[in-house]
Amino acid sequence: MRILIVTALAGAFLAAPALADEAMAKKYNCLACHQMDKKLVGPAYKDVAKKYKGNAGAEAMLIQKVKKGGAGVWGPIPMPPNTAVPDADVKALVEWILKQG
Repeated sequence: MRILIVTALAGAFLAAPALADEAMAKKYNCLACHQMDKKLVGPAYKDVAKKYKGNAGAEAMLIQKVKKGGAGVWGPIPMPPNTAVPDADVKALVEWILKQG
């Protein structure tokens, strides 16, 4: 009986999608510069989602921008590179951000 319960719980955790929400954004300090619905240092996530809505290449481009950093699209303040954030988490964060618009 215990094996079935443990197996069922393990399967549920493995099947669950990667954590990609405000908690992950907090974990990686994204919210120090970004907010959901207002500009802080960087653009609001809702504005990012609106800007790239319908752009098929947006996800890949934003993944690279998060990893490598960038400047000039949203103003003069550069976004630093986030090389310590695992690729899977960057992808999950970008997917989540793009769903905000």
